[in-house]
Amino acid sequence: MGGTGTLKAVLFDRDGTLVVDVPYNGDPQLVRPMDSARPALEKVRRAGLATGVVSNQSGVARGLLTIGQVEAVNQRVDQLLGPFDVWEVCPHGPGDGCGCRKPAPGMILSACRALGIRPSEAAYVGDIGADMQAATAAGARAVLVPTDVTREEEIDAAPLVAQDLWHAIELLLAPVEEAPPLLAAEPGLAAEPGRAAVEDVPA
Repeated sequence: MGGTGTLKAVLFDRDGTLVVDVPYNGDPQLVRPMDSARPALEKVRRAGLATGVVSNQSGVARGLLTIGQVEAVNQRVDQLLGPFDVWEVCPHGPGDGCGCRKPAPGMILSACRALGIRPSEAAYVGDIGADMQAATAAGARAVLVPTDVTREEEIDAAPLVAQDLWHAIELLLAPVEEAPPLLAAEPGLAAEPGRAAVEDVPA
């Protein structure tokens, strides 16, 4: 496997990161890539890095989705933005106590095992704090790309914050001495004070 320096793979959250978030989406026809998803993924692959998707899908546990629907949506994502080298999906709910559901690190660790790399050789890009917590717990690099559901405190706590997916990949691939400046938290990126973030939607 190729790579840039010690980085060998970039893993991504699905909903709100790679594709526009449609809560508990079971319809492949509703899949729409985020604006910079295609060029960002092309840049990752040109650099010789593996790509993967790591996604909470608690709609299954909640009875709102079937595994077949999740797989159909994932296949559409793969058609539009793939091929991805690894997929990891957690179908459990918040109270199931599994080790895979973000913010637990299980899916990221499993993806790294499937790719034959150490977690320290992977990065994870997501849009909420649970994504950052999962990456940190796994020992992977973490980059937050905020959306309108990202809380201000999640932005403040993130190790790296990017304006969009393209910027996230620039941050990960640039040599340390040439790395672009981090995006300062901008008004409007975070939810309004007191607004609850969408819970790992569709998580």
